[in-house]
Amino acid sequence: MKLAKVSALVAIVAALWLAVDVTDALAHGDDGHQPNEVHVAKEQKNWGIAGSAKAARRTIRVTMTDKMRFTPDRLEVRQGETVRIVLVNEGKMLHEFVLGTKKELDEHAALMLKFPNMHHEEPYMAHVPPGKTGEIVWSFNRAGEFAFACLINGHYQAGMVGSVSVTASATSNAPSR
Repeated sequence: MKLAKVSALVAIVAALWLAVDVTDALAHGDDGHQPNEVHVAKEQKNWGIAGSAKAARRTIRVTMTDKMRFTPDRLEVRQGETVRIVLVNEGKMLHEFVLGTKKELDEHAALMLKFPNMHHEEPYMAHVPPGKTGEIVWSFNRAGEFAFACLINGHYQAGMVGSVSVTASATSNAPSR
């Protein structure tokens, strides 16, 4: 009987240890959020693909505040354009910038409510600590209306969102949606 209790206790401790380890690995933090990381995965998304800093011909500065707003909250780019988006957190709390479709941002925000320590790190996302600056380089190779948001709990729900209008280019050979 004692062996069964010890085995159960060991199993519980092991499960808790794994849960804590996974939670720490998935937590929003400053680790691993360096701009221009060399190992950026270039996966085609509906709203574009990770771009090369060398290919960026334009820089757009976006500020984030604790009033749960981005400035500007609307970006206009041309299809095929690679843009460096410099993100300045003027607030006293962590903010993030996540590009996507409205549907995907809605789904991700719902997941963040259920799993507030969930970590997400993709080339179309940047976590910016208070008073710091982050950066995304993105190639908007698909025309359409897209969005960006801060998906930290409560921020999205408070209206920390913006839009991206990608105008179709007659000369672009990039695929369309």
